[in-house]
Amino acid sequence: MTASDQATAAGPADTADDAFRSVHDRAPAGVWSAPGRVNLIGEHTDYNDGFVLPFALPHRLAAAAAPREDGKLTFATVGSDGRVHTEAPVAVSDLRPGTPDGWSGYPAGVAWVLREAGIGGGAETDGWTVDRGADLVIAGDVPTGAGLSSSAAIECATAMALLGLAGEHDQQAARRAEIARWAQRAENEFVGVPTGSLDQTASMCCVDGHVLFLDCRSGDTEQVPFNATGAGLSVLVIDTQVKHSLGGSEYGDRRAGTEKAARLLGLPALRDVTPDTLDDALDRLPADLVPLVRHIVTENARVLEASRYLRDGRIADIGPVLDASHVSMRDDYRISCPELDLAVDTARTAGALGSRMTGGGFGGSAIALVRENDRHAVEAAVTTAFDTAGYRRPRMFVAVPSAGAGRDR
Repeated sequence: MTASDQATAAGPADTADDAFRSVHDRAPAGVWSAPGRVNLIGEHTDYNDGFVLPFALPHRLAAAAAPREDGKLTFATVGSDGRVHTEAPVAVSDLRPGTPDGWSGYPAGVAWVLREAGIGGGAETDGWTVDRGADLVIAGDVPTGAGLSSSAAIECATAMALLGLAGEHDQQAARRAEIARWAQRAENEFVGVPTGSLDQTASMCCVDGHVLFLDCRSGDTEQVPFNATGAGLSVLVIDTQVKHSLGGSEYGDRRAGTEKAARLLGLPALRDVTPDTLDDALDRLPADLVPLVRHIVTENARVLEASRYLRDGRIADIGPVLDASHVSMRDDYRISCPELDLAVDTARTAGALGSRMTGGGFGGSAIALVRENDRHAVEAAVTTAFDTAGYRRPRMFVAVPSAGAGRDR
């Protein structure tokens, strides 16, 4: 049994199934789940048509679902306290960007996108369609606000559930990429968070034992083997428990800045600036945009460098590349925070081969590539450093490359 199978069997699917029966007094038609993700390297490059290198976590969010026939959607979620929290039903015909809001906006947005895409958009068919409504109960163990893409996991699990109810079970890679784009559209247009394609594509398309090399312009993917354990290494996730939100202005400001820079340079996206042309490009830009562009261009180069090392089985050699990525995000893109910097610096001092913040920034998690023999020492050093600084103790776990979204039962 794979790591992701174990995680799913142990909790989220069972919890969602049990909660569904408790709320609706009947069994769900099925349970589908999708994972959170760690981005090994390639931050904020996705919305600049660049390169990213994520892998899926064993941690998943599961959606138990059953069809309705009254045109309404119901949402419930199992909280960290084990209690089921329900939302007021909403008519599918009333779905509008921003309505409903809050956490239920993520699954509602997916229903809206699928309906807009013609999956139940009023078409007369013999089978169930989205506009007829559905009951959804969501449960899982992807930490929220930790930069590990819990929102993408909700979106992808919901998409798989609603498509499953509609009898669509095509698991081809192209179809998975299309579902990821629908989930991204839900986050961008319905929820209003201007993320790129990284999170949803990772949640849909990753496979066990590999990182996903994704070209965000072409959509081309490559599954690159990543057996850290076999190399005596671990990817340690350090959740600072500083909650972040990508819906605020800071994230949007960074994206707007890079898009403005591309326009000023007369380019489709910053992907088209290479390390060889970077200095010339920077000379043509106002000072406030220079560090943003420098990060994107050098980060793309770091993704390509790390990918080459991994294809050659040289996992330990990516350590300095991770270090350089964090410095760039801290100093040029300015998306780190004191807790992330402390986690990264302490991990390095305690023996990590490399460390960086991961995710959108402004809180969330860092990762550290550590020798397995050094892992406990790194964990202890980070815990002590946070205690000394008066910060909340971080949550730490080893990330194992796991499978993407699928049906559990």
